[in-house]
Amino acid sequence: MDLEHVIRFRPEPEAEHSAPKEVLSGAPEQTIRNVYTDSSGAFSTGIWESTPGKWPVEYTEDEFCLLLAGVVELIDARGRSARFSAGDAFVITAGFKGTWETVDPVKKLYAIHEKPKKS
Repeated sequence: MDLEHVIRFRPEPEAEHSAPKEVLSGAPEQTIRNVYTDSSGAFSTGIWESTPGKWPVEYTEDEFCLLLAGVVELIDARGRSARFSAGDAFVITAGFKGTWETVDPVKKLYAIHEKPKKS
């Protein structure tokens, strides 16, 4: 029985497949299973997967990540890097610019909050 206002992650929703617009190395293929988006469109959560590859990223949103499998490396615009593997949880805040590299095939839970656009 489901509860009102409680969203289950199973069964996983239908997958959307994509690839980064600009790829620096590899041939990454991504799968997104968005589980929930609020009525404003500002908050969403789901499951994301990627095959190995590296691409530039520029975050306008805050994102919580929990890696279920794989290894990723983030490198910021100043060349500093951090590596995360299965079991690691981290937040990427709006304003992060750099690269995302999926080193080993990755599966993560994500929760994204879009910042309101300034007028």
